[in-house]
Parts: sequence; C-alpha cells; structure tokens
Amino acid sequence: MSGTSDKVKAKDVMSTPVITVDESESSTRVSELMVKHNIGSIIVVNRKKNPVGIITERDIVKRVVSRDLVPSKVKASEIMSRPLMTIDSATEITDVMKRMKASRVKRLGIIEKGNLAGIISSSDILRITPALIDIASEKSLAGVAPERERVGLTGYCDQCGAWSENLKQGDGKFVCEGCISDVEEENKQH
Repeated sequence: MSGTSDKVKAKDVMSTPVITVDESESSTRVSELMVKHNIGSIIVVNRKKNPVGIITERDIVKRVVSRDLVPSKVKASEIMSRPLMTIDSATEITDVMKRMKASRVKRLGIIEKGNLAGIISSSDILRITPALIDIASEKSLAGVAPERERVGLTGYCDQCGAWSENLKQGDGKFVCEGCISDVEEENKQH
C-alpha cells in the first residue's frame, strides 16, 4: 500500500469551480464576487479566458484601500499579482507545500491537461492535514509504511510550535528533533 496511488494529489484538495474575473473589471466587482462566493482570491483572465494573474483580499487592501483609491475606478489588471503561479493537478501535496513555501505564495492555480482546473490554498491544505497525520501515524504504528515514510513528517511541532520537515512521534505528539528528547525525558519521569 505504499505505492504512488495512496499519495494525496493537488487535484484531491483543490477548490472548484474557479471563480474568475476579466482583467478589465473593477476592483468593486472583484470584491463583490469574493463576498458572494465567500472566497479570499479571484483568478484574473484575459479576453481569451487565459489566466493572467490573481487578486487576493490583501491585494485589495494594499493596492486600493490603503491608497484611498475609488474601487469602481481601479481595474483588476492594475491590482492583480502576476503571473499566476500554477502547478500540475497530479503533484503530491508535499510538493505543493514546498512550491508555496519556495514561491512565498498561499495560493496556486491547478493546471490539468493544459487548462486551469482549480485553485489550492494553504487553508485547503491545513483542512486535510489532521487526517494526513492520522493516516501517517496509523501506518507507522501498524508497521505498514516503510522506514522512509515513518520519518520526515512535515508540520508544526506540538511541543514548541516550530515548523519541521522531520517530525517524530513521541507520547502521542508530533515533535521536532529538538523537542523529542524533552518528551522522552518527561516520559521517564512519569
């Protein structure tokens, strides 16, 4: 069961349908769509409906509100971040997270067969993380996962809160290498 088929892919987590707006639309229209669909970003497309950028709530605050501009007079093309960072739909979630971190973005467009198929955000990944940790823990305890999958779990340390790409399990917690000895020491004292 440790084959590639049991890996979570971007397409398993992405949000669809993708809400888009034409680059000539106003930032007022962008804001209205965000509120209507309860989303934090919108993909900007050109006349040919090709994705050319993304607008987030932060972009509106930073590039419209903080400058005291009239939202109805500011076009999407003026405030969007470009280019839209994308990743293939078959990419494993761990690689999606690495790409987000390396690119310093919280959202990626998902491309499938050359077309924009969805969008994935760090919030989407956080939503599934507890289940992934449970699965990894169960595999490790059952001895199903090979050694390379039992180590190197990525996430935040339950002890100190630091990000680690090599969490270890100790006393029912997932802890970084720096905290594992503290957890083991606590267990010896009890």
